[in-house]
Amino acid sequence: MKKTPKLSDQVRAKKHLGQHFLKDENTSKKIANTLSLNNYTKVLEIGPGTGMLTKYLLQKDIEVFAMDIDKESIAYLQQNFFLDYPSLTKNNKLHVLEADFLKTNLSEYFGKENFAITGNFPYNISTQIVFKTLAIKEQVPEFTGMFQKEVAQRICEKPGSKTYGILSVLTQAFYHAEYLFTVPPGVFNPPPKVDSGVLRLTRKENTQLPCSEKLFFNVVKLSFQQRRKTLRNSLKSFNLPPNLKEEKLFGQRPEQLSVEEFIMLTQKIEAHAISDK
Repeated sequence: MKKTPKLSDQVRAKKHLGQHFLKDENTSKKIANTLSLNNYTKVLEIGPGTGMLTKYLLQKDIEVFAMDIDKESIAYLQQNFFLDYPSLTKNNKLHVLEADFLKTNLSEYFGKENFAITGNFPYNISTQIVFKTLAIKEQVPEFTGMFQKEVAQRICEKPGSKTYGILSVLTQAFYHAEYLFTVPPGVFNPPPKVDSGVLRLTRKENTQLPCSEKLFFNVVKLSFQQRRKTLRNSLKSFNLPPNLKEEKLFGQRPEQLSVEEFIMLTQKIEAHAISDK
């Protein structure tokens, strides 16, 4: 297989877009191989840059939708990629899309079909990418990709840790989260100042919570906004009765609660709200 041409002056990594282009073949191949290809035939790659990861995705029996907001990257892929990899891009396997993932209605490209998400995600919008994925989780059975290491670890963290927080709980309520491997700065151009981490999220069989999803999100966010306080203090805005606040759950700090306990907490608050009407 031909190697992706070296980065040219026409494709410059832009700081304001949080870009660090992959330049290492082995790392790109490893990320592509994190996909299980179960329950979907289409993959959305966010931030393809110069296609270092894209070419390995195209070796698989899937359609690849490479989406980037950077006009230079889009022009580079459109002008060079189809010529350099004709055997991989034939049969309409690659779609190059100039669009902002955070602002795009993805049903324009996928309708109601399942699709996976992957990519070397821009650091500056990586958490926003996760939150949008949670909003469309019914169509995304799998999510893999590269984040700043501490963000990837936070998403996969378990209760009891100082890094366990809003992102951990909300993601793990709907997905099984695995931290896969660490990537050093030297595999990027330009190299970031920190290590990166690759993770995989596999959607749970049942994504319907036994409580209000909106209330669950509110409870989790309010709890961690004052993470040094016990829950009976951080959740004062719910006007809970004294007998409920005295329960054991409300005497703990948010990082001590598992996802299941946050669901239980939400159920208690929801039951009180209904009985109070």
